[in-house]
Amino acid sequence: MDMQLKDRLALVTGASRGIGAATAIALAAKGAHVILTARTAAGLEQVEEAIFAAGGSATIAPLDLAQSDSIAKLATAVGERWNALDVMVLNAGTLGSLAAVPAIDPKEFAQVLTLNVSAPLAMIQAFDPMLRRSAGARVIGVTSSVGRTPRAYWGAYGASKAAFETLLESYGDEMAEIGRVRVAVIDPGATRTAMRARAYPGEDPASVKPPEAVAARIAQLAVDGFDANHRERVAA
Repeated sequence: MDMQLKDRLALVTGASRGIGAATAIALAAKGAHVILTARTAAGLEQVEEAIFAAGGSATIAPLDLAQSDSIAKLATAVGERWNALDVMVLNAGTLGSLAAVPAIDPKEFAQVLTLNVSAPLAMIQAFDPMLRRSAGARVIGVTSSVGRTPRAYWGAYGASKAAFETLLESYGDEMAEIGRVRVAVIDPGATRTAMRARAYPGEDPASVKPPEAVAARIAQLAVDGFDANHRERVAA
């Protein structure tokens, strides 16, 4: 543990597996106390155990981000225990079905937008007061290249990520002028995750980088200083 984030509080969404789980472990290894959120309590408990085994500290908070009232309740509970939030990693998301634009199911599209756009917005709104009380908060969002480069059959997911990026970077611009909160948008690129396996079922998982590679960069961004919005793609 290098303790660069000692006495800092971090929160990671989608922390039960993949990039979210790896990021939570990486932040804890830097000394942060990490709040782990996801729908699956069992997965969160496994990540929490891994953090404890490595000498770190964490708190699990199972919740469904699609329910906006659960986010408000989480913010209230966190605010009653801690004064400030130093790192918030917005990683949770859903792929939906890959389909041609005329074939996108409106109900499923609404669900994708809820989890990929409305939930992160609710997280920012709920935790904004705690982020502002930090000496230098970092909000880091995990995106996809299809949010900026449209691709056939990825219209629904790409549209949600484009909206997600716009919200995050707008918030970053606002905070650059009035506070100490800074925003980074990270495109992990090809990474060994369950979502990747679903999108590319014939791909050899060993041919793409592990989530720990992305997590290491996110954890370092939680430490690094930058003046305004930051955006990068994590190289293989």
